[in-house]
Amino acid sequence: DKKFGVNQPKRLENANILVANTAMDTDKVKIFGARVKVDSTGKLAELEKAEREKMKQKVERIKAHGINCFVNRQLIYNWPEQLFSDAGICSIEHADFDGVERLALVTGAEITSTFDHPELVKLGHCDLIEEVIIGEDTLIRFSGVAAGKACTVVLRGATEQLLDEAERSLHDALAVLSQTVKFPKTTLGGGCAEMVMAKAVDQAAQNVAGKKAIAVDSFAKALRQLPTILADNAGLDSAELVSRLKNAVYSGMTNSGLDLLKPGGGITDMRELGVVEAYKLKHAVVSSASEAAELLLRVDNIIRAAPRRRERM
Repeated sequence: DKKFGVNQPKRLENANILVANTAMDTDKVKIFGARVKVDSTGKLAELEKAEREKMKQKVERIKAHGINCFVNRQLIYNWPEQLFSDAGICSIEHADFDGVERLALVTGAEITSTFDHPELVKLGHCDLIEEVIIGEDTLIRFSGVAAGKACTVVLRGATEQLLDEAERSLHDALAVLSQTVKFPKTTLGGGCAEMVMAKAVDQAAQNVAGKKAIAVDSFAKALRQLPTILADNAGLDSAELVSRLKNAVYSGMTNSGLDLLKPGGGITDMRELGVVEAYKLKHAVVSSASEAAELLLRVDNIIRAAPRRRERM
């Protein structure tokens, strides 16, 4: 929940951004190895005036960078916030550490803590900074950042469980998408790839005799379970749909898959529908499942260990 400072505009175009991690609450007059004692309110006022003057000088050094937006990881108290407002600089306080790191990355800025050499500080830039309200939360959105391709996804839900599930699903989808970008090879989705593999396994089973044929046939049935699970999760008649899909693929229509968006479900050409899956992910799933099944089949005996007994000293 972030906002601009008091009496500052809620929208800023062509922003030059200084991202900092510095104390803007108060600038104490530091006297090491000594204590300051006052015997009157006048002297206390002089001490406070000296501290305010130090903070004003710090703000002047920040203004010398030629910015119109100041983002600080720490708090910004009323006095420096007023100075920024008078200078026409928007200030954003208490940005969390992860947020500051990401903001510096996408805007092209560097996080700084000292302001004595403006020529050495790298500023960030973006086309638009504005306050937006989503539900009951006030957010600050940076648009047109220097990185060009950065974006933020806002997840909202009624409960923490729904949010956690949405976050996991989004993370999985982004992981699959990133792998697809790195390895652009894809397969057809909607159960098409599994049914085509099952067809190939069934054809290979015709040349296998004995108990091995049973294992090969079981592997084909396991592959056909994936489109069955897809139909069940969509609340459709899996037996009917998978039977129709098997008939279509085994008849030579190898691009056929389950169209779960059609009322009651249907069999459609997945290439025309644009339903694809990452080849690397599909290869990893089938390989891992096959290796796990092979590992279990290799178990030919179970050794039961006797319970551990404690020996009395």
